[in-house]
Amino acid sequence: MKTIVMRKILKSIFFCYTLFAACHLLTGCATVLPLEPGVPAYTLNGKSYLPLVSLCDLKAINWDYDTFAKTVTLKKDSHEINLAVGSSIVLVDGIPKDLRYPVDIYKGAVVVPSKFNYEIIDVIFKPAYPQLKAEPSYTAKIKKIVIDPGHGGRDPGAIGVTGLREKDVCLDIARRLKAALESRGFEAYLTRDNDRFIELKERAGFANRRDADLFISIHANANMARRISGLEVYYVARDVDDSRRALVSAENGELKLESCAFMPQTRNLKATVWDLIYSQNRCESVELGRQICDYASRSLDIKVSGIKGAAFSVLKWTQMPAILVEVGYLSNSYEEKLLRKGFYRQQICEAIAGGLRDYCQDYRLTLESGR
Repeated sequence: MKTIVMRKILKSIFFCYTLFAACHLLTGCATVLPLEPGVPAYTLNGKSYLPLVSLCDLKAINWDYDTFAKTVTLKKDSHEINLAVGSSIVLVDGIPKDLRYPVDIYKGAVVVPSKFNYEIIDVIFKPAYPQLKAEPSYTAKIKKIVIDPGHGGRDPGAIGVTGLREKDVCLDIARRLKAALESRGFEAYLTRDNDRFIELKERAGFANRRDADLFISIHANANMARRISGLEVYYVARDVDDSRRALVSAENGELKLESCAFMPQTRNLKATVWDLIYSQNRCESVELGRQICDYASRSLDIKVSGIKGAAFSVLKWTQMPAILVEVGYLSNSYEEKLLRKGFYRQQICEAIAGGLRDYCQDYRLTLESGR
């Protein structure tokens, strides 16, 4: 009986949405934009709006609408949000927040500014997106991973046409990636977990001091030619002077060797060893980047430009395999819209984690075949 009722409800919902879409095509009052999977979006008076009930259904949030007072209450876990039609002020756990644009009604449904979705719902209510299952680390040789959210503080990085800041995108993806890697059994660290500025060499130094096995820096791209788009991964270019890096590391870096090996450890000997380490790190960085690009090509509906070499300082002074992932172009209007969405940022996170998983599997097989 319950199944029959649910089918009738689903049919009614489908009919209503079909009728709603037909009315939209006839009236032309709003523009539909794909901002959130399964949720239609509309441009009202030049501003992007989303139907509140659809957001709540997607993210498993309980809601209650008072038709007389025209107020809505959202509840999930221990959180509560109160909204009023016609007002831009919402109460988030009793604290007022300004959406800048008012909650409205369109075609009989309560709609909210898109900002409400990514700045409040995605932050206060944990998104009901597919999460990576807890898995053991794939190899005992790769345990610690440092994730570096690019820019921060006084350095916003690239800024999209609608004002989306690179530093905010990077931090959100980095936090998601940290949680995903920890669920797989890795130790994951962030160079910054808030909006603060950190010098590039300090980011590398952070990873070196923690003796990390991998370093992943998260960035978003920009270009004057706004048609350019796509995800790409960078490693330390082959024209970077490894000998100079090796000499600097020989003087300042700690070389962890067995006590019986290379005694005494002269400066030239340590420089030679560091030169070999940097060459091997570059090879491993290229392979890690390739695996992430391959996974992203299969799982993301955007262009993947592949792996490239560059002399980025944040990569140059790390003492482990290191890559920089450009997750998309904020200067491209389509990719900026994608990067505004928590769902898509989670997909980016899973693509990086999936590529890392494949890299670790191959790494383990290589070790086993060499025994």
